[in-house]
Amino acid sequence: MATVTRENIGLLNEKITVKLAKEDYLPSFEKALKNYSKQANIPGFRKGMVPSGLIRKMHGQSVFTDEVLRTVEKQLNDFMVNEKLEIFAQPLPLPENDSSKLDHTTPSEYAFAFEVGLKPEIRVADLASAKLPYFKITVSDEMLEEEISRLQLRNGAMSEPELVDNEENVLNLTIEELDETGAVAEAGIKKDNSVLVKYFAPAFRSSLMGKKKDESFNFTLAEAFEEKEREWILSDLGLSKDDAAALNKPFKATITKLGLVDKAPLDENLFKSVFPGKEITDEAGFRAALKADIELQLENQSRNQLFDTVYHFLIEQTKIDFPETFLKRWMQQGGEQPKSEEEAEKEYPSFANSLKWTLIVDQLVKDNKIEVNQDDLRGFAKAQLFSYMGNMNMGQLDIEQPWVNDYVERMMKDRKFVEDSFHRIQTDKVFAVAETLVQKDEKPISLEEFQKMQAEHKH
Repeated sequence: MATVTRENIGLLNEKITVKLAKEDYLPSFEKALKNYSKQANIPGFRKGMVPSGLIRKMHGQSVFTDEVLRTVEKQLNDFMVNEKLEIFAQPLPLPENDSSKLDHTTPSEYAFAFEVGLKPEIRVADLASAKLPYFKITVSDEMLEEEISRLQLRNGAMSEPELVDNEENVLNLTIEELDETGAVAEAGIKKDNSVLVKYFAPAFRSSLMGKKKDESFNFTLAEAFEEKEREWILSDLGLSKDDAAALNKPFKATITKLGLVDKAPLDENLFKSVFPGKEITDEAGFRAALKADIELQLENQSRNQLFDTVYHFLIEQTKIDFPETFLKRWMQQGGEQPKSEEEAEKEYPSFANSLKWTLIVDQLVKDNKIEVNQDDLRGFAKAQLFSYMGNMNMGQLDIEQPWVNDYVERMMKDRKFVEDSFHRIQTDKVFAVAETLVQKDEKPISLEEFQKMQAEHKH
């Protein structure tokens, strides 16, 4: 009769030993051989008429090994279910196990040992006791004016002036890299681009005034652009922002077309274009609606920052012990990609942090009875579809159109999409619950200060 025993070998770390007697696996071994005999296709014998002795001689050892290991696995799984063991990952076979000692000609008693890492009981840090900063971003007059100007340009009409005379001029450029002699480099960078004159550095801008279509000018990125514009122009030219030499590469730019967007007037046509679902008849109403729209966008940024703070509070204040030795060994042997001892040691802190967060989320889901249902998944698929389409105004669309539902149903059959979406929705719901529990210490902040704070806290 099979016996299974467990032995503590460290913090949340146990050794489980499965011992089999001959009667535990021999009946299934003999049955498997008979089934094999019925299905075997061996030249010189009719199917199902192969002598059992020949089958035993040819395939007995492999069938024997399979049946013993299958029996061990079943005994192990049954034991863990009966004992209600909550473990990390899968049991790891110990080095003392040696399946090469299994011999179908001399059946015997066998023992196989496994190491498991037990999940700890956790108590999540008390969110109700947390007073966390909530940075409320102020909508400044300057932000509002910039957004109005952007919308006027976006809805404006394009004209083609004869020469550059305005910082709002759009320059369609062919940019070519030059060699050390000042000639166009044969194998150098060549790229077409469109750049607003105001994106050039102020000191360089004046040199562009008066230029016409088909005229050229030479420049380096260091002199033509300030730091905040350099990153995107470097990327567009296929250069690295970390390459200091790239800033001093000489380029030639030829103006292939001149453009100027005449701003749309602040009238009802613009109001309807920006807010098609609202009855806005004057500039004051437009400004109020736009300010509310900006506040909503900034509110989302503030909430995301709060969620980041909640994450750190939970990670830092929730104390969880881990079976470290087991987990490091599992990282070396049990993952998709085997790791060296050095790699496991180096990656363990990040791995443990991620594991800790997973356990915290699982506990919060359980404590707050958070569920993700089919309607949540379908709604997420629809939102994702419209985000792909540029977040077009939802009021202009019938979101129950057949093509929308066809897309949703197709995504619901995509296992990876469903799994990824499930975890994202669940995490969002966890943070939404956390937001209702914590005490918000509201702190007014400008957008510039907020962005600087985020830049200093990248992770």
